[in-house]
Amino acid sequence: MRAGILKEADIAALDEGTRNFHPSDRNRFRLKRFSRFMRLVDQVLAEKGRCRILDIGGTVSYWQAMGWDARDPRITVTLVNLEAEPACAGFECLAGDARALPFADKSYDLVHSNSVIEHVGRWRDMVAMAAEVRRLADHYFVQTPYYWFPIEPHFRFPFFHMLPEPWRLTLVRMRSWGFHPRAHTIDEAMDILENAWLLDLRRYKSLFPDADIEFERVLLLPKSMIATR
Repeated sequence: MRAGILKEADIAALDEGTRNFHPSDRNRFRLKRFSRFMRLVDQVLAEKGRCRILDIGGTVSYWQAMGWDARDPRITVTLVNLEAEPACAGFECLAGDARALPFADKSYDLVHSNSVIEHVGRWRDMVAMAAEVRRLADHYFVQTPYYWFPIEPHFRFPFFHMLPEPWRLTLVRMRSWGFHPRAHTIDEAMDILENAWLLDLRRYKSLFPDADIEFERVLLLPKSMIATR
């Protein structure tokens, strides 16, 4: 089932270039995004004197790539995936499903999620994850690629996600695209096509009605959306 977390975290890491990330590979988009997130962390620290962060689908490599310094005892980071990440020094790594997480209301001060919600399944799965994000903390920071950006981020091909499904099915069986290998069967092809469902602004606002939503832009074109509360 694609609606869990582990597979999404792997794909998100590929999307953002954070798997086995070397500091020299950092780009201004990721750093600017993380800087924006850290301003929210500082806000929470000013309000509460602590910041318990839950990262849904996050990885140790992502945080290390962003230069995370875990020495501040006021800040803790919990990473949750379908299977707990094994190498977890400086983090708490737990298992859980984004649509129904095993934590009480307001268990955290800030929820972070990067390129995950588009991978949890169809609309009702996204609704369930968004409800969990809003339930678990007073503040959140959730990023997702934008549907109307011309380059589909997983296939790295212009307007791929806007093509009719039979065309896309044929294309993924012909060759590899972006981070996806070539599909050898219809079943493999459908798994690839159904792995990500990109969102537009109207649907994102519906998922996070109490959020401020900002665009990340490339050459003035909206590339991704960030919902913050």
